[in-house]
Amino acid sequence: MQAKVGDRLRFKGRQVGMKEHTAEVVAVLGEDGQPPYRVRHDNGHEAVVAPESDCVVEHHDERGTG
Repeated sequence: MQAKVGDRLRFKGRQVGMKEHTAEVVAVLGEDGQPPYRVRHDNGHEAVVAPESDCVVEHHDERGTG
């Protein structure tokens, strides 16, 4: 997985009742775009994450906003 600042991570719900959610990458802490990432969730909470297979990257350029 590779991401850059401005990309969004889409986390799929892992358990019944868990909603899919997204977070914006605000810092890349790994080398060459690799995890871990500091992200800002839609509710404003920031965290450092190392996404697993339940997560996909929506690249800033592919969303048509840059």
